[in-house]
Amino acid sequence: MTTAQRRRRAARSSRTDAALGLGLAAGAAGLALAGRYLARRARSTGHLGLVDWPRVEQLAVTRLRKVPGALTRNELAAAQDDYARAMERVVPLLEARLGQPLPGVVERHAVVDRPDWARANVTTFAALVDRIEPHLLAASGGRNSRSGLASDLAKMANRFLTTQQLGFLLGYMGARVLGQYDVALLSAEATPGNLLFVEENIRLTAAALGIKPSEFRTWIVLHEATHAFEFEANDWLRPYLRDHLERQLTGVLDQAKSIQSDGLVGLARRVRDAQDNPIAAFLSPEQRVLFEETQRVMSLLEGFSDWVMDEVGAQVLPDVAGIRSRFEARRAQRRGAFDRFVARITGLDLKLEQYRRGERFVAGVAAHGGQEAIDALWRGPASLPSDAELADPQLWVNRVVPGALARSA
Repeated sequence: MTTAQRRRRAARSSRTDAALGLGLAAGAAGLALAGRYLARRARSTGHLGLVDWPRVEQLAVTRLRKVPGALTRNELAAAQDDYARAMERVVPLLEARLGQPLPGVVERHAVVDRPDWARANVTTFAALVDRIEPHLLAASGGRNSRSGLASDLAKMANRFLTTQQLGFLLGYMGARVLGQYDVALLSAEATPGNLLFVEENIRLTAAALGIKPSEFRTWIVLHEATHAFEFEANDWLRPYLRDHLERQLTGVLDQAKSIQSDGLVGLARRVRDAQDNPIAAFLSPEQRVLFEETQRVMSLLEGFSDWVMDEVGAQVLPDVAGIRSRFEARRAQRRGAFDRFVARITGLDLKLEQYRRGERFVAGVAAHGGQEAIDALWRGPASLPSDAELADPQLWVNRVVPGALARSA
């Protein structure tokens, strides 16, 4: 190698070293900038709440706007008269059958699209989290109990993940829900609820089942208006559910700390022991009792509504049995693996069983105890069925209204 060649190689090596040095310096500077950015973000969000609610709404609404069957505001408005007529027909029949007035329910209903449903439920979820957040902060020693970048980054990560999860859940459910009695369970005051009818999902379901939209709307109105009766006519029900829900949430927060300390091995053991109910893996024995009591109330709510629909529906629908049959068949359809997974981990699959168990129970109560027994269903917490009674309605009749069948015979 000549002297000139050696000089050129040395120059190239020098330039390469310089470039490498500049690259490393630039990378280090980039990492430093990224670190400072994350630190600023962590400090700026560390003092905020558990959830970024505007972001939850944005995530859910963005997902729901991609679901087929979206309707314009004019199309939603065109369906309002149909729901109003159904409410005016159904509510008087329910009042006559149930022996209780439903004041204001006819006026408190709205025809909404999927994003509107999500927005309404963001408000409900926010109220829920606002009530449990003080307990979470107290359990960790308060907002200022821990400081430093690591703590702030952990808070930022938790806030991000919780926001993403809630946004997904609302987006998933919003593509499926047909109607909802939107009751403020967590409010201190007994604020009357509102009936929400998700027209986009109702219209698609009616088409899939081969049912006239007006008839299917009336059928959904029957179901949701019965839920309105259950909450509005029984002033003990909302405080009962609110108490159970708050106690469950408080316990779940406490259990979360235990699960974290147990690690993955402990979590796997919990899931295995829970067997067919993965939700039980995250509950203490006391929380499981509360969960089961709440599930029995939900079974009664759903089953009573289904039973009333069959009782009253024939007066307003020419083929209420056919609608029920088609809808039940659709409920029982085998879902995809993803839907089954989401339903399992969120407990949504429990709702399907609630319909079946609850309707069998209420029908059995009517058969064994007549109208007197039906009227006793909503006396108060003491009249709620046990698990054994839910499976054998005659046990419940014998305990709550002994002799009812003889008197009704």
